[in-house]
Amino acid sequence: MVNGPAFGEADLTNCERELIHLAGSVQPHGVLLVLDDASLQVRQVSANCERLLGISAEALLNRPLPASATHLLEQLSRLHGSDLVTAPVTISCDLRVRDWTTRFEGCVHRVPGTGVIVELEPVAAGPGEPPAVAPSGDALRALLLEALQKISQAPTVSVLCDTAVQHLRELTGYDRVMVYKFDPDGHGQVIAEARETKLDSLLGHHYPATDIPQRARELYLRNRLRTLVDVNYDPVPLVPRLVPATGRDLDMSHCYLRSMSPLHLQYLKNMGVTATLVLSLVREGRLWGLVACHHYSPRNLRQSARAASGLLAEAIATRIAAIETYAHAQVAIMVRRLEQRLLEATSTLGDWRPALFGNPRTILQPLDATGAALFYDGDVTTAGDAPSTAELRALIDWIERHHGTGPFETSSIGRDNPSLDTLTPLAAGVLAVRLSSTRPDYLLWFRKEQLCTITWAGEPEKLQAMDNPLELSPRRSFAAWSEIVRGTAVAWTSSELALARAIGASLVDIIVQIHAVRLLFAEHQLTQVRAAISIAAEPVLVADRSGQILACSETFTSLMGRPCASFGTLDNIAAMFVEPAAIHRVLQTLTGQHETWRGDAELQRPDGSVTPVNLRAEIVPGRDGEAVGFILILTDLTDARRAMAARLQLEASLTEAGLEYLEQEESDDMSREPDAVFGALLANASIAAMDIMDARYGTEIAPLLTELEQSTRRATALYRQARQFTAGD
Repeated sequence: MVNGPAFGEADLTNCERELIHLAGSVQPHGVLLVLDDASLQVRQVSANCERLLGISAEALLNRPLPASATHLLEQLSRLHGSDLVTAPVTISCDLRVRDWTTRFEGCVHRVPGTGVIVELEPVAAGPGEPPAVAPSGDALRALLLEALQKISQAPTVSVLCDTAVQHLRELTGYDRVMVYKFDPDGHGQVIAEARETKLDSLLGHHYPATDIPQRARELYLRNRLRTLVDVNYDPVPLVPRLVPATGRDLDMSHCYLRSMSPLHLQYLKNMGVTATLVLSLVREGRLWGLVACHHYSPRNLRQSARAASGLLAEAIATRIAAIETYAHAQVAIMVRRLEQRLLEATSTLGDWRPALFGNPRTILQPLDATGAALFYDGDVTTAGDAPSTAELRALIDWIERHHGTGPFETSSIGRDNPSLDTLTPLAAGVLAVRLSSTRPDYLLWFRKEQLCTITWAGEPEKLQAMDNPLELSPRRSFAAWSEIVRGTAVAWTSSELALARAIGASLVDIIVQIHAVRLLFAEHQLTQVRAAISIAAEPVLVADRSGQILACSETFTSLMGRPCASFGTLDNIAAMFVEPAAIHRVLQTLTGQHETWRGDAELQRPDGSVTPVNLRAEIVPGRDGEAVGFILILTDLTDARRAMAARLQLEASLTEAGLEYLEQEESDDMSREPDAVFGALLANASIAAMDIMDARYGTEIAPLLTELEQSTRRATALYRQARQFTAGD
């Protein structure tokens, strides 16, 4: 059983659990019918059927669709038996209403165990109702083409969102269009806005997570486009209220006509908003944010404009994924440069820490941190604004006891551990990565407590909420968010977490290499350093200047499929590859001419299997510039090859989508002229795929490419819908 207050009976204490998908009513600009799955007889209908269809509920219930709905019945018969469970299908049909033939647009989907749900809206609005609007077919295609080209070229999320709101406002005509991004705790911020100049700006405004209940967020994932035509509407009940076949409320999760929660409607009224269009931005199966379109008078869009808006939302989400994933490639570049500086410092100064902390910008700027600290070998090194050494040791002790070996991050250390609340002014936000599996060595970044300020363009009194807690407003929401974030720092983003993990992994690698260098410089530490290398996360092998193997990590022997003792010298390593002669030449160049090398190769494992790897052959220089030894580092490329296979699958899928599109155009008797919008849609997907493929560092690529393929197919279907509904324009 689903628990929660019934639709319309929630208050601010329990709205998170309101059963908003069981609304039992619809918005009055459209009509809803529930048909028997087998016979297509009417089992439920919205009470406005007589006004919109010219037939009373009593005349429709438990009967086949009337002769006036022949065109609708033909389309339903074609769809009957197809999979309408998860993806509603758009339709348009002519119905005889009283003495006139009226054009309707709508959607059809199936609810298992309930029946087929049909939602219809008349294209021509009735008296006193807002007309359904959309650009003409040629104008719509021109708008989409320009928008897709700009979206594909956006270099950052900020530029992308600024571009998106401008084009979506031009497409939909709403007074205000905003991109609303969620942080890791579910709180939101308006990060882009396009609006009528007479309206006050909401750009930069924050809202608490409670403004969008969890059930609503779940529905935003399942139904990625929602419209409200007029906030002052009177809900139209279903007749009968319960589904006859089940005796339960109709699951309206995929119904775009579904009534909205009275709490949400009250919130919009307090903002002065009359009509809305909300588009979901989904990233890796999670709700990244929303595009919220507000209008200050009733407004309705035709299905073509809705489909076009949904298409752009998919393209925007695809570009967000590409931009954020591409940041991982930049992480790899930055980390390689950092590795080089640290190795040079180790060789010349005997210590890598000055290269990391000598210039605070080196460690602070990449993560937008205000302070940093390093715990290494019992010493503490800091940069920027950091707590005292005693406070830092208390923090490390707590992290060590309660958060294991994985990375730790928080935006409110005082909330997580009240005994550490004194750190809040300088270190409300903490991000820590562990550098050793045997010692409490950590690298930490800090962020100061954020200050909550906002400038209101209008008179504050006009935005002030009433005493009734249901009287929500932007000012009250901001006050609620300010209270929530007091004592917190700006949350760490997923990109920053990835960068911290990458820097930490690089330092672990550097530390392993440093141990290798010390092994070559000081043989009395041989046992200790061998142990450090043995447990290294990276597959690494150390040889002296003559090529004799001194040590290797367990991950190296595991990847090679042979024990370290069996290697002997570097010359023997070549025989373990599919092309031993090529590897032998690489190793001869390394030991004889002292030239480093990096490239791909294939390991021949003892069981006959082949593992693709990247091989790094590095020289360890001595103080006199001569080589004192060599380091081999392997990286398993199996996942990267899978990613390439996924890329090829994506390209094949895009080609297939193009062929299917042309075949469908021919069957629909549409023009066979090259379609620039469709080409731009596929180009956006191709560019996103290239950016994602560039981001191989610490990222599983194949699932992202699969998600990109699915998103592109949805966008293609939405464009077909847009074209379908503008074919006669």
